[in-house]
Amino acid sequence: MLEDIFKIPRLKKTFERGIAVHGYIYNRSALLNMMRRYTNLKNLIKPAKTRFATAFLTLSRMHQQKNNLRKMVTSEDWTSSKWAKETQGKRMAQTLLMPLFWNTVVFALKVLGPLVKVLRLVDNEKKPPMGYIYEAMDREKECIASSFDHKEEKYNEIFEIIDKKWDVQLHRPLHAAAHFLNPEFFYPKALEVQKDHEVMNGFYECMQRLVPDVTVEDLITNEMSIYMKAKSLFGKSVAIRQRNTRAPADWWASYGSKLQTCKLLP
Repeated sequence: MLEDIFKIPRLKKTFERGIAVHGYIYNRSALLNMMRRYTNLKNLIKPAKTRFATAFLTLSRMHQQKNNLRKMVTSEDWTSSKWAKETQGKRMAQTLLMPLFWNTVVFALKVLGPLVKVLRLVDNEKKPPMGYIYEAMDREKECIASSFDHKEEKYNEIFEIIDKKWDVQLHRPLHAAAHFLNPEFFYPKALEVQKDHEVMNGFYECMQRLVPDVTVEDLITNEMSIYMKAKSLFGKSVAIRQRNTRAPADWWASYGSKLQTCKLLP
């Protein structure tokens, strides 16, 4: 998704300009020292695991230092320097003083920020992400829409890219089933989740694939009300308290270990 979004011409151009600014400064040690004086020793890049997350973080750091960078290229330090007379230096200063560049940076941060959060969730080694992806993608799209006051014309192109990748390559019944079995997300919206055809259909599809024994399938179906109504151990205060703090599989292992439904969990 990040790769395809960065192929949008205006975002591609903006990223190229940002990288050119970064490269020009960091390839000249004296200029780098000047920049650090204006940015209070802050750098413009924070490496990430993927190229496109790094691109986002680079633009984010530049935006944080926008005023300081603009002060630098309008200062006497800059105008009296040899770099202000070089073609590349002039181009760099023009970029930093260009309203269009900064406007597009803001747009990029609004659409890429939520996606990078999902990427970090997937990369998180502390707990398995499967039970969180479905909800994360919904929240990510809502976050993007909210950042543009739900004016669809501003983010339609982004949503088309996200939906194409999510619906065709990533969205599987397993995500929906994991969402249903995640107590952190199920209980606050229990009735809503139960009426969600996509979620429930995903759950039953996974059950039919993972549990070939129809007798066990029937047992799981009968047990579902225990989970949905928070009966037995699910209703204990400790189980309720730990809905948001434990990984779903661990939570089920503690409070639903005697249920056949656990056959659907890793």
